[in-house]
Amino acid sequence: MARGARKLLEVCCPCCQALLKVDPETEAVISYKEPEKPRTYQNIDEALERIKGEAARREEAFLRSIEAEKKSKEVLARKFDELFKQATSSPDSKPPTRDIDLD
Repeated sequence: MARGARKLLEVCCPCCQALLKVDPETEAVISYKEPEKPRTYQNIDEALERIKGEAARREEAFLRSIEAEKKSKEVLARKFDELFKQATSSPDSKPPTRDIDLD
């Protein structure tokens, strides 16, 4: 049988909806065609507005993270001060036993 006379099977991929052409004799994919993706935006102005909105959301998230970082420093400082007060108020108490001290 000549090479051009082979009948290729056309199969649609269930995952990505791509069109595959498979040679039944060699069981190999001969050709692959991705499906056409629909446009997400109808015009350039709509896409531009979306991009501007994303920039504002990124800036807002960045400012929130800065504020959270500032607050975390205050919380850590307060915890340190409290533990330091506890340590200085009872200097005779021995530190808690750690697992590594038991060896």
